[in-house]
Amino acid sequence: MKRNIISLVVFTLLLVNAGYVRCVGANNYSPLQTRLAEEFRWLQEETLVWSASKYQQKSSEAPSSVSVVTSDDIRKFGYRTLSDVLKRVSGFYTVNTRNYEDVGIRGFKLPGDYSTRMLLLIDGHRINDNLYDSSSIGANFPLDTDMIDRVEITRGPGSCLYGNNAFLGVINVISKKAENIDGVEISAEGGSLDTYKSRASYAHKISDNSDVLFSISAYDSNGNKNLYYKEFDDPSTNNGVAENLDGEKFYKLFFKMSFNHLTLTGLHSLREKDVPTAAYATWFDKPFDTIERRSYAEMKYDYSYDKDTSGYVRFYYDRYVFNSDTPYQSPDETLYYNRERDLSDWIGGEVKLTRNIFGNNNITIGAEYQYNINQNIVPAYDAPYDIFPKDESSSATYAVYLQDEFRIRDNLILNAGVRYDHYESFGGTTNPRLALIYSPYDLTTIKLIYGTAFRSPNRFELYTNQIAYETAMIRPEKISTYEAVLEQRFGKYLQGVVSGFVYKIDGLISQIPSAGDWTVYRNTDNVDAKGIEAELRAKWENGVSGSVNYTFQDVRNTQTDDVLPISPKHLIKATVVFPLISDKIFVSSEGQYMSSRKTVQGNDVEEYFIINTTLFCMNIVRKLEFSAGIYNLFDKIYEDPGYEEHRQDAIEQNGRTFRFKLTYSF
Repeated sequence: MKRNIISLVVFTLLLVNAGYVRCVGANNYSPLQTRLAEEFRWLQEETLVWSASKYQQKSSEAPSSVSVVTSDDIRKFGYRTLSDVLKRVSGFYTVNTRNYEDVGIRGFKLPGDYSTRMLLLIDGHRINDNLYDSSSIGANFPLDTDMIDRVEITRGPGSCLYGNNAFLGVINVISKKAENIDGVEISAEGGSLDTYKSRASYAHKISDNSDVLFSISAYDSNGNKNLYYKEFDDPSTNNGVAENLDGEKFYKLFFKMSFNHLTLTGLHSLREKDVPTAAYATWFDKPFDTIERRSYAEMKYDYSYDKDTSGYVRFYYDRYVFNSDTPYQSPDETLYYNRERDLSDWIGGEVKLTRNIFGNNNITIGAEYQYNINQNIVPAYDAPYDIFPKDESSSATYAVYLQDEFRIRDNLILNAGVRYDHYESFGGTTNPRLALIYSPYDLTTIKLIYGTAFRSPNRFELYTNQIAYETAMIRPEKISTYEAVLEQRFGKYLQGVVSGFVYKIDGLISQIPSAGDWTVYRNTDNVDAKGIEAELRAKWENGVSGSVNYTFQDVRNTQTDDVLPISPKHLIKATVVFPLISDKIFVSSEGQYMSSRKTVQGNDVEEYFIINTTLFCMNIVRKLEFSAGIYNLFDKIYEDPGYEEHRQDAIEQNGRTFRFKLTYSF
């Protein structure tokens, strides 16, 4: 651990020193730098976010701790997936099982939890499906990373506005507008593991009030050709080597058209992944793949009656399809496949109104309705072994919410909100949020926040209990969070944030053994957690920027006082952007440290520290961008904990990889 900590400290000092030298040593700024200097300072003070309150406000006045990652960050650091973006921010970490990447937030990440306790949005549209409640952050995230304008990360419970799954945080991915491209843009990239990706986008601003954007992309990677797992090291299982079973493909379509106040959005993605780990006691070194399709279409009308009144009405249709072909060995030692064919689709709508009253009250009121047309879990089999019944269901939910941002004084805001959700399966749940936001000085903001949130038992959990003849009813799990945030600016260029949080989870839905070989879901455990997040960000007028953040988190089962598995106590991250040639060539590096984590089997996965570095070039040739990234620069061997469905206690991650990318606009 000492060597990793020393490496990270040295890396951070180099970043800070690079920014300082670059700043004080640059006596002559270019005309562009001089012109942007004042604008940059204004932007520092006026960073706007939407997700915390469902309307735009200063981040310093948002009733949450919020981070923003921009498209500029994505390009300069060579982020390939939403997972790469989330790894950058304080309090977030990921687990890669070589099938899915899942996110942990503030120390909480259960084995087999496919990011169900985080709400994922695209332009405010819910991406979590209605079968498993999963949110997709890896290659299965349905929007191409190149189409992201910015990502807003809102920490803490958000059920007061968003309802289900807004348990530990809300991630809102905001897509680019037509004006960000304005023409044809093509992109091609290639890299390690026989990985290739291409994209073509078209955008046109038809008039001041109307535009259109369309994008299509394709990705293909062979992955690691030979993966060794000691748990299967036997001649009958190919001596533990999974051959050519790590491939991945995706195709993504995105469409957005705006006319006056009306916006039409459509999205479709297909992702196919080979699974090399023989999860769920499948036959090792046999083809095993999962296929997901995610689509939605939305019509949204934004309206504004006057300067004090605004809102929107939206209607949507969503579809999620999951297919898997899992290989098993029959009693007579022949190969057969369990073929799951799950389908869900749903429709819904939301209406929201925000009005300013008396000049110091922003009141938001809204209602949502969703009808789940199909929630079908359909297993199919090659042979009559362990046949399960299919489940074909439908359901409906509705909700109403109210929030008031009351400006008591110019420097004191009381933000209070509450939402009621009703489900056919268990009834209703009410979740409030209360925040006091105080700015004693121009550069200082203090936030005191309390809130609750819930996660409803999903269709898969209810189905699993049904086929196991489990009679106990699952109720929603609840979380209560207490948080204090201090935001401080230091002069023109530095910003610091420190937050302390305590949260309590009641009635955690967990998988437990039942009669025979069955497993069921019950509200079994309670969890207590406490932690601290601290971050320092800097950006100078000459283009040098950087950040460093540290998270301490202690998350325990209250019955046993044991630290939860897959929960690191320490996270440390640092980034730097260094311009080699102003406005043209940048070198960006980031370091990420994660402390050891307990595995499902009670062992420890070792700590690790990795560095990623990207060279980014723009404007050398007009409208041409080039980037070259090296990930895990020093080829660190590290692992993520396996889940309960894995025989592997830990799953090794990729070593050093690289990527080259070209983007041209015309």
